[in-house]
Amino acid sequence: MDHCALIKVTVKNKYHVPLIQDLLDRLSGGYVFIKLDLRSRYWQVRVAERDAYKTTCVTRYGSYELMAMPFSVTNSTTTFYNLINDVLYEFLDEFVVVYLDNIVIFS
Repeated sequence: MDHCALIKVTVKNKYHVPLIQDLLDRLSGGYVFIKLDLRSRYWQVRVAERDAYKTTCVTRYGSYELMAMPFSVTNSTTTFYNLINDVLYEFLDEFVVVYLDNIVIFS
């Protein structure tokens, strides 16, 4: 799908990606680690119903709106990263570290 027109009018959301060295410093002193890779979860972020029309694709069989966020559009990675940080906010830096699509739980 070509989202060029949508990308041109989208306001770019900037998000500071933490330095890996800082995250590794937070893990010091831990002795039990669990790593979760959420790569496949990128495709499970739902598009807000009010914005579904923006993902419309037209085929010879009709037009379709995507229910999950396509990752060829602007801000998709940032949206996912914000979602994970919002969900895990109260645990961040206590026993959870998040970097893009990876979560490390430590004790």
